[in-house]
Amino acid sequence: MRTVLDIVSIVLICGGVFFFLAGAIGLLRFPDTMTRLHALTKADNLGIGLVVFGLLPQMDSVLSGLKLLVVWVLLLWSSATVSQLIARAARRGTS
Repeated sequence: MRTVLDIVSIVLICGGVFFFLAGAIGLLRFPDTMTRLHALTKADNLGIGLVVFGLLPQMDSVLSGLKLLVVWVLLLWSSATVSQLIARAARRGTS
């Protein structure tokens, strides 16, 4: 059973790393601020979700898993807030 959980963790974490890399490439390659934000927020949110779900089977206790989920929720919240602020500034032409 432990081996199956390890394989699931590895697959999910590798998927998360792939989406992080895709977001980073989108940040560097896309032409304007809005498309860069779109690529970065979508790919990173999915990437961090996959990494968190990959790490959950490796946690020792429920409390550790809950801390990991809280970190994920805070990252989602901060990512959405910062993206909204950057998009608003770009729309006004102040970036």
